[in-house]
Amino acid sequence: MKQVRIIIEKTDDLYSAYAENVEGVYGGGETVAEAKQSVVDAIRLLKQYNAEEGVPAVLKGEYELVYRFDTVSLLNYYKGIITNAALERMTGINQKQLQHYATGLKKPRRPQAKKIEHALHELGKELLAVEL
Repeated sequence: MKQVRIIIEKTDDLYSAYAENVEGVYGGGETVAEAKQSVVDAIRLLKQYNAEEGVPAVLKGEYELVYRFDTVSLLNYYKGIITNAALERMTGINQKQLQHYATGLKKPRRPQAKKIEHALHELGKELLAVEL
């Protein structure tokens, strides 16, 4: 399936979002959820108000939105769901360091960011295997 890669970043006063591989798709909001909805609305408007030939190929037919977060945005978005203590157990990165990443005081090196990503993907796999 075709993918529209959406980058979500935290700025000083809001969250911004844009499509990495589709020109003209931008959004923003006070929360990640608002920024995501803003991008969905931008895509809908792009398709609604452009002639068929003006719509990027990736947006024709079926596609999925794939979100890529900066570390600050990701940690803040899931703050109410995954605590720093839980994330420490999952990643091996201490809570103080995770808090520095969440506030933007420090930026994780690539291996640290990959640890966080891997831990969240593993959690997702485990949750998909759960039956009640």
